[in-house]
Amino acid sequence: MASLVVSRKDQIIQVAADLFKIRGYEATSMRDIAQQLEIEAASLYHHIKSKEEILEKICFSMADQFLTGIEEVNDIYFSAEEKLRMAIKSHVRVLTGNLSKSTVFLHEWRSLNGEKLIEFKELRDKYEKGFKTIIQDGINEDIFDDVDLKFAVLSVLSSVNWIAEWYRVDGGMTADEIANRISDFVMGGLRKKLVTDPHFKG
Repeated sequence: MASLVVSRKDQIIQVAADLFKIRGYEATSMRDIAQQLEIEAASLYHHIKSKEEILEKICFSMADQFLTGIEEVNDIYFSAEEKLRMAIKSHVRVLTGNLSKSTVFLHEWRSLNGEKLIEFKELRDKYEKGFKTIIQDGINEDIFDDVDLKFAVLSVLSSVNWIAEWYRVDGGMTADEIANRISDFVMGGLRKKLVTDPHFKG
C-alpha cells in the first residue's frame, strides 16, 4: 500500500490549526507556527502567503466537506427522517475527522476578512438551507411537526457542533454512535405527535 504523503503546505496548515485551537487565531503568530515546526519563520512564506491564507484554507476546506455531505444526502430519494439521520451522521463524521480544523471552522471564521467573510457566510447559509429542505420535506410528508425551520436547523446544528468541545477519538463512543444518539434525540422533538382525545371512547 502506498504511503500517504503530506505536503509541507498541508503540514503547516495542520500545525497552525492545532495552535489556533489551543491559543486562538488572533493570539497565534507566524513565528509561533514556525517554532512549532522547528523552522525559520521566513521559510513559511515559501509555502503560505500569510496567516490569513491559512485561516481561509481551513474554513473553506471544511465548508466544502460539509456542503458535499448535505448535497449528497439531498440527492437521494429517501424519506425525510432517513435523510436527516444521514445528514447528521455526515456532519458528525466531518466534525470529528479533524478536531483542530473543526474548532477553527466553528469559532474563528469571524476573523476572515472582506469578501472572504461574505463568501463564507453565503456557504453557511447554503448549508443551513440544505437542512431546511430536509425538515420541510418531513413536514410535507406529515412526518415532522410544522416547526419553525430556522429554529429547528439551528437547534440541530448546535447539538452536533457541541461535539467538538468534548469528543475524544479514544472516548467511549464512535462518531457514528454519537450521530445515532443525537438523531434519536432530534427525531423525538421533530416527529409529529399522535393527538388522542381523552373523551373519545372508541
